[in-house]
Amino acid sequence: MEPIFYSKIDIQIRFNDLDAYRHVNNNSYFSYYDLGKDEYFREVFPPDFRLQTVVPIIANIKADFLQPIFYGDKIVMETRCSRLGNKSFTLQQRAVNVSTRQVVCESETVMVFFDITTQKSAPIPPQYRQNIIAYERGQVS
Repeated sequence: MEPIFYSKIDIQIRFNDLDAYRHVNNNSYFSYYDLGKDEYFREVFPPDFRLQTVVPIIANIKADFLQPIFYGDKIVMETRCSRLGNKSFTLQQRAVNVSTRQVVCESETVMVFFDITTQKSAPIPPQYRQNIIAYERGQVS
C-alpha cells in the first residue's frame, strides 16, 4: 500500500541550484528536504515550537537520488512521519516531478528531540506526539 503524504510544498528550482551538468546539484536537494521539514513542522507543531527548550534536531539523514532535476521542472516535496519512537521520529520525504509524476529523490531523516538546556536527548513532548499521530491519521488542522 502506497504511503500517504499529507504535507506537500512546491519547490522553486533556482538557477544557482544547478551544477556544471545543468541539473540540480545533489547538495541543493538537502535544502529542498529542509523546506519540506519546515512545512511539516509548521503544519504539525505549535507556532512557537522553535522557542521551546526541547526541540527536534537531525540525528541522521539518508538520501537516494533517483532521477535528475532540471531547471524549470515543477517539483513537489512530500513529507510524512514514518516512525514515532520515545525520543525520536523518522521523516520520510520524496520529491515528485509534477509533470511526469515520478519520484526523483527520497530521504529518511531521524529527528531526535533535544533539550537545549541539558544538552541531552529528551522524550517527545506529549502534545507534539499527539499532533503527529493526529496529522498522520489525516486529521490535518
